Amino acid sequence: MKQNMLKSKVGKAGKAGKNGGSAVSPRVHQKKRPDVEKEEEEEELEEEVLVTDQATDVQDDEHSSSEQADGASDDDADENATFADLGLAEVLCEACATLKFTKPTEIQRRSIPLALQGKDVIGLAETGSGKTAAFALPVLHDLLATKGKKEFFALVLAPTRELAFQIRQTFNALGSPIGLKSAVLVGGIDMTTQAIALAKKPHVLIATPGRLVDHLENTKGFHLKALRYLIMDEADRMLNMDYEKELDKILAVIPRERRTFLFSATMTSKVGKLQRASLRDPVKVEVNSKYKTVDTLIQRYMFVPQKFKDCYLIYLMNQLRGNSFIIFCSTCNNVMKATLVLRDLGFDAVCLHGQMSQPKRLGALAKFTSQSHTILVATDVASRGLDIPHVDVVVNYDIPTHSKDYIHRVGRTARAGRSGHAITIATQYDVELFQRIEALIGKKMEEYPTESSQVLQLLERVSDAQRNAINEMKELNDNKRGARGGGGGSGGARGKKPKRSSAH
Repeated sequence: MKQNMLKSKVGKAGKAGKNGGSAVSPRVHQKKRPDVEKEEEEEELEEEVLVTDQATDVQDDEHSSSEQADGASDDDADENATFADLGLAEVLCEACATLKFTKPTEIQRRSIPLALQGKDVIGLAETGSGKTAAFALPVLHDLLATKGKKEFFALVLAPTRELAFQIRQTFNALGSPIGLKSAVLVGGIDMTTQAIALAKKPHVLIATPGRLVDHLENTKGFHLKALRYLIMDEADRMLNMDYEKELDKILAVIPRERRTFLFSATMTSKVGKLQRASLRDPVKVEVNSKYKTVDTLIQRYMFVPQKFKDCYLIYLMNQLRGNSFIIFCSTCNNVMKATLVLRDLGFDAVCLHGQMSQPKRLGALAKFTSQSHTILVATDVASRGLDIPHVDVVVNYDIPTHSKDYIHRVGRTARAGRSGHAITIATQYDVELFQRIEALIGKKMEEYPTESSQVLQLLERVSDAQRNAINEMKELNDNKRGARGGGGGSGGARGKKPKRSSAH
């Protein structure tokens, strides 16, 4: 009976379209394809109207920016340049060699010499381009050369906890030969513990804006009056997360005489406003094409009935067995459910979402990056900034509402010249969102081939796994209410239900 229902649904998904139901493929109704560029221009125009009171002396600013862009867009930089050729101290070049940084990436090659000249830098670079080292190396070079006090030498602001810890890893790896001390200030960790770390007066502080403001206002004796460097990483994302008020507070209490680096994937009007408020005569270095996906990324889609989405997900996982996956979902609830379904069917999945406690987030990332688990199911908290090596396949279980988020999700694979696959699962309700993504990336995706007979064979086991997942999620929620001790839930109660036979 269930098999007949699935055949019927698959047939409808393949034949309907004229009557407003399912579509032959996500490309139906091409005339209704949204004009994405126009939509973005209108969006940015609205943002610009909101900040007109801040945009004083715009003509001078634009003239200055064009001169800076001309200076920064010199493509004659030697692609075979070494880190030593960029002017970095020998000990830092040796650290790069130890970390297997064979030669500078384009963003490093073009921005580091400017930073070493004492200029403020705006860096626009695609994900996976090496921009963390692009701002870390100049800071460490100057730290090494500076005489006298060096505590709270540099502040790095990041939008998420995970990115903050990753930036610290890069700083520590590059700075260990010179005795670098660093600290991280993020939410989800006890403020007293962080205050103890601040009392040790680290050279580099990496923080999320909200938690930094908490310490500036509440931690006795803590200030940033001697700060030499301010770095804002993923600036566009920080502003999209409504950190503007916190950024204003931070800018008000740090020295005006400082060096500032601003790194972002995109240059929006909000980022432009932040630039005018925080940087002096900056040089813009742009190495990415707008909304471009790398050539080594193979992008495909599966068009499936909504009701049987999980069946197709399991089918895909079986087909690509042996690879490492990040599966993106739109909500924490979907992440939990998909993770439990996968586990019930024998897959080694871990999850990552915003409702998890910080230790559990870091634990999940550690399991995935160490390759003890090959599947990470996550919300968009994992879509930007995190440098997770060896991701073979990105699966969009839920299509992102904002097309630009697609770029950041699929950017988790095919990094640093490696190849990768991105597969988007689209249902009859996702046609318009899918068309927007295709318009944004400027290419048509190929359909991933499926065998409906093999999908049919999975239906009963997947349905059982779905029921088990729903029951386990209810049990977890009940336990949290009763014990008031739930810490974000990284995967559910273990050992309470027998595992189903593998769906492999």
